[in-house]
Amino acid sequence: MLKRPKLTSHVSKTLFKSLFKRPSFVFFSFGFSNSCTIDYSNCTARSICQSNDSESENEWERLLKPFDLNVLRKSLHKITPFQLCKLLRLPLDVDTSMELFTWAGSQEGYCHTFDVYYVLIDKLGANKEFKVIDSVLLQMKEEGIIFRESLFILIMKYYGREGVPGQATRLLLDMKSVYGCQPTFRSYNVVLDVLVAGNCHKVAPNLFYDMLSKGISPTVYTFGVVMKALCMVNEVDSACSLLRDMTKHGCVPNSVVYQTLIHALSKSNRVSEALMLLEEMILMGCTSDVQTFNDVIHGLCKINRIHEAAKLVDRMLVRGFTPDDITYGVLMHGLCRTGRVDEARALLNKIPSANVVLLNTMINGYVISGRFDEAKAIFYDSMLSVGCNPDVFTFNILIHGLCKQRRLGSALELVNAMAVKGCEPNIVTYTILVDGFCKEGQLEKANIIVNEMLAKGLSLNTVGYNCLIHALCSAGKILEAMEIFGEMPSKGCKRDIYTFNSIISGLCKGDRIEEALGLYQDMLLEGVTANTVTYNTLIHAFLRRGSLHEAHKLVNDMLFRGCPLDEITYNGLIKALCNAGAVDKGLGLFEEMMRKGIKPSCISCNILINGLCRTRKANTALEFLRDMIHRGVANGFVPNDATWYILVRNLLKEINMESWNF
Repeated sequence: MLKRPKLTSHVSKTLFKSLFKRPSFVFFSFGFSNSCTIDYSNCTARSICQSNDSESENEWERLLKPFDLNVLRKSLHKITPFQLCKLLRLPLDVDTSMELFTWAGSQEGYCHTFDVYYVLIDKLGANKEFKVIDSVLLQMKEEGIIFRESLFILIMKYYGREGVPGQATRLLLDMKSVYGCQPTFRSYNVVLDVLVAGNCHKVAPNLFYDMLSKGISPTVYTFGVVMKALCMVNEVDSACSLLRDMTKHGCVPNSVVYQTLIHALSKSNRVSEALMLLEEMILMGCTSDVQTFNDVIHGLCKINRIHEAAKLVDRMLVRGFTPDDITYGVLMHGLCRTGRVDEARALLNKIPSANVVLLNTMINGYVISGRFDEAKAIFYDSMLSVGCNPDVFTFNILIHGLCKQRRLGSALELVNAMAVKGCEPNIVTYTILVDGFCKEGQLEKANIIVNEMLAKGLSLNTVGYNCLIHALCSAGKILEAMEIFGEMPSKGCKRDIYTFNSIISGLCKGDRIEEALGLYQDMLLEGVTANTVTYNTLIHAFLRRGSLHEAHKLVNDMLFRGCPLDEITYNGLIKALCNAGAVDKGLGLFEEMMRKGIKPSCISCNILINGLCRTRKANTALEFLRDMIHRGVANGFVPNDATWYILVRNLLKEINMESWNF
């Protein structure tokens, strides 16, 4: 129902009753003179509500003021479609509107026009009365009303607002077959918009191709919407191919089309293609914006092409665009991440008025580079001195830097200083402190921090629990770790792969491999996917015990679940085979590792060299080393001191044994 004052609802219902209560006064012709023309746009709820002046007048009479009622009574005529449209546009509820519509249609010699139906359906759509709309459409068909596309577009838009894109698509497909109205590109554009807004991105291209198959020419807007839908489901190549097809349909790409593709390509790390499209966009005379440049700059920084990103910022300035905070922030973050902190600082100095986000980026860059004093200088000189208030992110970055430097006392002091600056520590602040104390093995102080956090109404998150569990397992306190592990679900905290890996590692170190294996099964049942660390921990535990068969079972399970073997996995298996005297099988695994593109390290080679030497094949080990040195240029292998020590020691042993036998 339309939302309006209760009084209006009452008046609208009594108004309708009054239309029939006095047959001698129903509706009037409004065409006597200009002075007698009724303007229904002024017949609002406010005019209706001014009804307390005279109880003797009915509502309809009050609506017609200040006109001469006596003159109007003498000109009694039936209601016309034009007048009905005016009435239906009044703030009447749906029931009253339908009664008016039905009554008017019952007049002798009266026929509803398309405009009447349009106004009625508009009101029904606004009130989400879609079933009534369907019945009204059928009535229109029965009465022989010629349908117009504008009516269907109206209904489709209401379907879109209600979030039912399927109904909008159904109506589009029924337009020609059921209602005899040929849809044009306008109808298709509306439904494509509805589909994209309703997250039906995979359906939109199908509707587009249906449009083409029916000979309906798309517009630039059509292409833009379909490209957006394709990009949303990562079908960027298909979207780019549509760009080349536009000219076949007489369409020239506009700025929106280019911006959509550039954003998608940059997001997919296909920055070179995004740059080419940006160049094409400029050559085509399309107006780019700062956001388009930012997309490409962000994409370049993600793949460490910082120099090109900086050049693109210069091009922005040449073309008259002013870089915004996002532009500078992305570039500064890229410079800091690649260790070019001084260049980031030089860029910061060029920014007229740096905000707290940019200053935080710079502080974080210094902290990551281990230059905490310079980070502190930014905090005091560039923030506090110029009245830029630090936020919780600023403090968290500095606290994290202090914890990295193992200056936990200073970190605590900074937490206390936060309140003075009007900034309350959050869950991240306390988690950083818990992690810092746990890494230093100060579990009691970590517990004090946790209790302080709980007292402030903050709950430990998964990261905080992981810090405590890992520290307890490292300290050999597996029982306490298991107790905390068990309480996580009841605290509403989801256990992740890091949680399980810490406990599995702790159990394996305590030679409780069966329990670790059981926990691995529980992890899978909880929907947590095991990673390489999980499998390597269990495989090496079985290998240390000499259970090669169990280790191989885990390797097979690892491959079955799509988890690739890494160098650590191969090294453990090769070492176990060499210890068992199966050096040839170990060599086979080594070759398999290289075929899979895993570059062997000195550890892998040393295991095999030692295995060959233990089976009195020092010469074979020497040949193996020569081969690895020969292939070392490509694989990055360089023998270390341990390599030469193993080889020389075992060669000397063989020489001594030969001398003894002689």
